[in-house]
Amino acid sequence: MLAVDGGGSKVDAVLLTRGGDIVAAVRLNNLDHDGTESDTYLDGVESAVNAVRDRAGLHPDRIVSPLGAFCLAGADLPADDRRIARWLVKRSFTRETIVRNDTFAVLRAGTERTWGVAVVCGYGTNCSGVAPDGRMFRLPAVGGISGDWGGGHDIGEMALWYALRAQDGRGEPTSLATLVPEHFGVRRPRQVMEAMYFHRLDEGRVIELPPVVFRAAAEGDAVAQGIVDRQADEVVAMAGTAIRKLRMQQLDVDVVLGGGIFRNPDPAFFERIEEGLRATAIAVSITVLKAPPVVGATLLGLDRLGATNAARAKVRAALTHDRMNADTLRVS
Repeated sequence: MLAVDGGGSKVDAVLLTRGGDIVAAVRLNNLDHDGTESDTYLDGVESAVNAVRDRAGLHPDRIVSPLGAFCLAGADLPADDRRIARWLVKRSFTRETIVRNDTFAVLRAGTERTWGVAVVCGYGTNCSGVAPDGRMFRLPAVGGISGDWGGGHDIGEMALWYALRAQDGRGEPTSLATLVPEHFGVRRPRQVMEAMYFHRLDEGRVIELPPVVFRAAAEGDAVAQGIVDRQADEVVAMAGTAIRKLRMQQLDVDVVLGGGIFRNPDPAFFERIEEGLRATAIAVSITVLKAPPVVGATLLGLDRLGATNAARAKVRAALTHDRMNADTLRVS
C-alpha cells in the first residue's frame, strides 16, 4: 500500500507491504502552497509519489499500489475531498484511494485505537474526531471565515500587534515590544512593520515568533501569557466540541496534539489544556504526538486491509523522524 501525509511544509510518502515492511520512503521539504487549492501543493504530492515509486524500482506507467491512503492539508470540506480524489484518480497512483484531512493521520498515529480526537496546531489549526462507531467530526479550518484562531501565524501576528501597540501607546507595556524586533535584527516594532509594508521583510515570517511569545510568557510577561492562554483555550474549545458532538463525554477518549506549537516546553500550557478538557470528559487522556504523522496515514491503510497488530507495530518501529529525515529530498 501507499501512504502519503501532506502538511504545510512537507510531504511524506511511504510504500509498504501488508505485513508492515517498508519498501521505500521519501520526504519532500520546502513546498510552497496555500494548503487549500494550490496546484503547487498537489504537484508536491505527485513528486513525492513519483520519488517513492522510483526508489521502489517500479515502472513509471505502473500503478504504485492497490491501495493509497492520502492524509492532506487542504482536505477541509467535502468539496475539497472530491476535488483531491478526482486529481488522484487522474494520476492512477492506486486502484483504491482513501482521502482524509491530515488531522486524521495525527489522530491515528497518536493512539492505538481507531477513534479519538486530534488537534493540529502548526502554521494554522484544525481538529477532527472519530467515535468508536466510526462517526466523524471535523472543522472546516479555512481561516477566520470559518471561525478559526490559532497556530503559528496567528500567534506571531498577535505578538507583532501587541508589540506595536505597546510602542505607540495604544496598548499596555510588554517585553514583546523589545523581543519581536530583536528577533528580526532591528530595534523597534515599527521598523518591523515598515519592513513588511515595503516588502523588505516577508509578512509570513511572523510564523517565527511563537517561541518568542512562549519565552516571554515563561518570563512573566502578562501580554504574552494572554496569547499563550488564548491558544490553550482554543485547543480546549476545538477538542471539547468534537468530544461533545460525537457524544464521547463518558469515554476515556484519547486527544492527540500534533504540530509545532505543541513542541514547546511550557508545562502550564498543557496543564491548562488538560484541565479544560476534563470539564468535558473526566477520563480524557492527552498525548503530544512524537511520531511522524505519515505513521497515521499508513495505519489507516493497514486498518482498511485488516492487517495484523504485528504489521502495525513494525510500521511504528520503522517510521521514525530520523528515518524520514534521512530520506528527505529538498525542492524549491
